[in-house]
Amino acid sequence: MTVFADLHTHSTASDGQYRPAELVRMARERGIEVLALTDHDTLEGLDEAVLAGKDLGVRVLRGVELSARERRTFHILGYGFGEQAPQLQALCCDMRRRRERRGLEIARYLAAKGVPVAISEVQELAGKAAVGRPHFAQVMVRRGYVSSPQEAFSAYLDTEEYHRRVGWDKPSARACIEAIRAAGGIASLAHPYQLGIADDRLEALTAELAGYGLGAIECFYPRYTDRQAALYRRLAQRFGLYQTGGSDFHGERIKPEIRLEAVALELPWLPAQEEI
Repeated sequence: MTVFADLHTHSTASDGQYRPAELVRMARERGIEVLALTDHDTLEGLDEAVLAGKDLGVRVLRGVELSARERRTFHILGYGFGEQAPQLQALCCDMRRRRERRGLEIARYLAAKGVPVAISEVQELAGKAAVGRPHFAQVMVRRGYVSSPQEAFSAYLDTEEYHRRVGWDKPSARACIEAIRAAGGIASLAHPYQLGIADDRLEALTAELAGYGLGAIECFYPRYTDRQAALYRRLAQRFGLYQTGGSDFHGERIKPEIRLEAVALELPWLPAQEEI
């Protein structure tokens, strides 16, 4: 089944700019037939997105993007699980507690760098979402410490010193995959290039993840080079994985260079419509 889809998007339920329903409306305007809401380590926006999809004629997949501990920027996407997902929900609740602890560490780190940011202001901006680095970046722009969220990351929130000093306790990749599969979903390796490892190590990692039940790999992504995309398609074929893809849209205020994108995808694993 070939559809126009974007299977990697974020809303205000995590660190995106738009509410889930707004995101669905934007997807319809972009000609997207299937949208997956994949907020970081939370399922909180899914009901709103699914209801909006029914109203607007966009098929919304329940999704999530889980952070794994083994490597920096190691993310596992989950798709197509049911409304009842107790193991996955428990993992996300635990991740929220971990994110809250990390938020306090980030505030202490920034204060030590001469960039005092009140955690209360960051929490107010985040609303019901768990506090993340993009929320700190937006407050830093608001306070005039940096000119853009990108500068906040390059100067403070994604430096080697930051990663040495700010802890981030995450579950294992295997635990992420198993929680997604226990909920009846399919797990996909997100943006493999961000792992920053050589091709042979990526191949070995993909084999390991496939052994845990990984079902797909993100083969379409706006920042891939042609060589990277070809490599990920080869890995999908070698290990019998489905090919997924998406924009990683957060909103123009947060990632101005990324737009919602209707990608033509073959999705033979797509659940029956009545299961969404």
